[in-house]
Amino acid sequence: MKKLLLLLLTSYTLMADALPQTVTTTIKSIDSNNKITLATSAPEGMSGIVVHDYGNGLSAITNAVITGKNGKAQLLPYTAIPHENIPNVKTNTNVNDTVVLGNFYNNTLLIAPNAKAYDSITKKFKKTWIHPDMYALDFMHDSNYAISLKNLEKFAKKNQIGLVLIATKNTLLILDPISKKFIGEQPLTLSSDKAMNPFFARFDQMDTSAFGFAKVTLTDYYKAIASLK
Repeated sequence: MKKLLLLLLTSYTLMADALPQTVTTTIKSIDSNNKITLATSAPEGMSGIVVHDYGNGLSAITNAVITGKNGKAQLLPYTAIPHENIPNVKTNTNVNDTVVLGNFYNNTLLIAPNAKAYDSITKKFKKTWIHPDMYALDFMHDSNYAISLKNLEKFAKKNQIGLVLIATKNTLLILDPISKKFIGEQPLTLSSDKAMNPFFARFDQMDTSAFGFAKVTLTDYYKAIASLK
């Protein structure tokens, strides 16, 4: 199979430089359906954790949480660090417990069409960047043929990634991969529609039979990204 060409952008402009930040608040109330009201409102779709303070410097994560509308959020089981030798926390989540939204938002994966776009965006923001090579390894190992919210969520949970940025022709989409919700976007200018398929990674073999792609027609990068929303 002919190798896919990586074509550089002829120009690139990122117009804004603000990304979602970690928000720390508390629980104001809890109802019988495991829905909580937050003391501070937060954007819909943010994921995070609930931390119970036992005093004497001891605390533990009791639940995961995903924000909804109007200051509401849903309590969920915390499964970010599954291990058979680590006991489950038995403490119930309580009013006044601390909620940390976007607890891993500094760890960010960028999905970009080519190397120049990737370099330009990562230089614009101060984040701990998880290189798409890591995602590509998971992608190929699991015989995935398209970027999906499901495989992004799986990869994010395994690697404690809080944000996924996805570059399109004119927008940088901001995804919380745990909630699988797009929580924002930034204007972006990509003057070229040429891209590496299925996304930029430093693996020339991504389009060879050695990784199971020979019999698959890969979806165009921009169409694949558009299908996520």
